[in-house]
Amino acid sequence: MAARRRHPSTARPARCLAPRAGRPRPHRPSRRTAPGERHGRRCHRGGPRCRPVRFDARQASRHEDLADDARGPTELAEWERIDQLLAAAPAGTVYDPDSDDVVQAELAADAAAAAREAELREAMRITARADGLQALRELGTLERTEPRDGDEAVRDELTRRAGGYVQADVDAWLAHVLAAHLGHYRDPAAREEATGLLTPPVLAHAALLAELARLAPGADVDELAFTARIASTEPEAAGALAAFLTRVEGTQAVDPPAPASSRREIMPT
Repeated sequence: MAARRRHPSTARPARCLAPRAGRPRPHRPSRRTAPGERHGRRCHRGGPRCRPVRFDARQASRHEDLADDARGPTELAEWERIDQLLAAAPAGTVYDPDSDDVVQAELAADAAAAAREAELREAMRITARADGLQALRELGTLERTEPRDGDEAVRDELTRRAGGYVQADVDAWLAHVLAAHLGHYRDPAAREEATGLLTPPVLAHAALLAELARLAPGADVDELAFTARIASTEPEAAGALAAFLTRVEGTQAVDPPAPASSRREIMPT
């Protein structure tokens, strides 16, 4: 039986595909390109590794969509640099990125850039948190706010904004939440870290509050207002008084109940 011919108007158009072997493939950056990913690789003297890279670069230059891709030439230039380095070295030399000054300089530059980026993100976080706490101060709800990790640096930012003047309400809030172990201060490691981040008056105030809360759990916040004045004017004396109070009734200091100010509803922020 003769095969039926398709009418020219309904004939399917021929698919114009390049041969599989000659089809351009998108360039994927080799692991050898990045200095950090080259770390630990070793190659002997000679240039066999440059050959496939040169071939890829020639192939990419023939395709318009890949001609402007700088990654291929960059990789080729790097391997040629390594070959030249080994060519000038004694026979049998093994390439080690640890001893390559160019690679180490690139790694150091990458690490410095990452550190700057981390510092920028931290500065933005501190600024945003300081704006939030300032708004809570204006609303009169700061004392009912839970602290967060890094609020010690936020305190410094608020002090800087005030021209270096101590912000009594912020210091009193931090002392209360530290004494009551609120927020991230529930973690003993965070409380230990705070001793190196907060000022002596704030730490003395917190220690005094903790001992008074242990001895007089029902004390009202107004009754404990004098502790802030003692701590701000005589932080060493306040610390000594707190240490002395640990001996009252022959008891050891324990995790105190929340002082009067912290018995109010705490608002997560």
